[in-house]
Amino acid sequence: MRRSDAAVADRAQLDAATRARIEQAVLEVFAEREFHRVGLIEIARAANVSLQTIYKYYGSKEALLFVSLDAWLGKLAARMLDHLQGIEDYKERLRKVFWVCLDFYERNPKLMQMQMSSVYVNTWRKHEQFDNPQLFGTFMKVLREGREKGVITDEVEEKYVLDFIMGTLARVIQMHVHRGMKDSLVAQANPLFEMLWRAISKPRP
Repeated sequence: MRRSDAAVADRAQLDAATRARIEQAVLEVFAEREFHRVGLIEIARAANVSLQTIYKYYGSKEALLFVSLDAWLGKLAARMLDHLQGIEDYKERLRKVFWVCLDFYERNPKLMQMQMSSVYVNTWRKHEQFDNPQLFGTFMKVLREGREKGVITDEVEEKYVLDFIMGTLARVIQMHVHRGMKDSLVAQANPLFEMLWRAISKPRP
């Protein structure tokens, strides 16, 4: 059984506690096994909800995964915005964005495990959740500020600067998980950021 997106009930009607249990169950289960090896009944049981509830509000296993991933990334974006409050210096604003990403994934390593094992980018990009304007919009806002202030390189378009930053973060976090998370990512945040800053900042004349 699979519902089209148009047939899915409004998830806003799903109570917050139930939705949180479902999102946590998605994280726990999909972090351990690849997408095709996970059954919706496992998610339902782990979240203590009926299979009918999953189908009613999500429609398919694919939608369930991407909607839940979007929710987790939304939490990261909210945390990022909260930490940016009161920071005026541009470099320190970008440093804080970088630090928050490392800290969030260090606290939630299963999020990266899920992205590595179950999220197929070619499929994800076809879903409306892929862009996550709250998260990527925050990054782009900070980058535009840097371009306007003349401190971020203008040799390439902003989207490529964003790709460079996100690529660096993804690789660092993925390898942290792959290596068994024996060291602290946050402890390395400043030297890693300084390396990144040298790459994307506009050279002084």
